[in-house]
Amino acid sequence: MTEWVNVRSTAIRRIGYDAGSMRMYIDFEDSDPIYTFCRVPERVFREFVKARSVGQHYHQYIKDRYDC
Repeated sequence: MTEWVNVRSTAIRRIGYDAGSMRMYIDFEDSDPIYTFCRVPERVFREFVKARSVGQHYHQYIKDRYDC
């Protein structure tokens, strides 16, 4: 089951994570599809949600690293 967390960001609406499949989902403010990231360790999701700047954290630690 996917756990969704609303975040404070101008670019990202919410972040989802399914521990069983190790998939993370990002719902961006300016796009319709929800993006899927594969083989994401749960600690990466937790750090992402707690980041001071979610957008900056995305660019530094997530983007282009967990392609399906």
